[in-house]
Amino acid sequence: QAQLRESGGDWVQPGGSLRRSCVASRRSLEDYAVTWYSKDPGKEREEVGCLTSGDGSTQYPSSVKGRFNISRDDATNTVYLPMNSLEPEDPAVYFCASDIAGCYSGRKADYSGQGTRVTVSS
Repeated sequence: QAQLRESGGDWVQPGGSLRRSCVASRRSLEDYAVTWYSKDPGKEREEVGCLTSGDGSTQYPSSVKGRFNISRDDATNTVYLPMNSLEPEDPAVYFCASDIAGCYSGRKADYSGQGTRVTVSS
């Protein structure tokens, strides 16, 4: 059974917004740092942001700052990735991963989702 499952959006127009969700089963995301990554075929994965365990503070690479705003809902055990100003050249596939050791631990993630794909076109 998957530990993390992503969902959220199949298609959006250029300049549009959508929100991806990462739901955990059998684990409380409050205990884990959760990182969102983009990963398109043939490309290296790139981090787009990390939400820490506990207080849920966030960290973003400079390349995406201001566009994304990761948050967590403890009642539904879900971490969200709202994405704004999407363009066709943005990566299409995003997945979430959790790490008990925190953001940027250098460890392999404890759990990872399969990812969701979004098409940005007019």
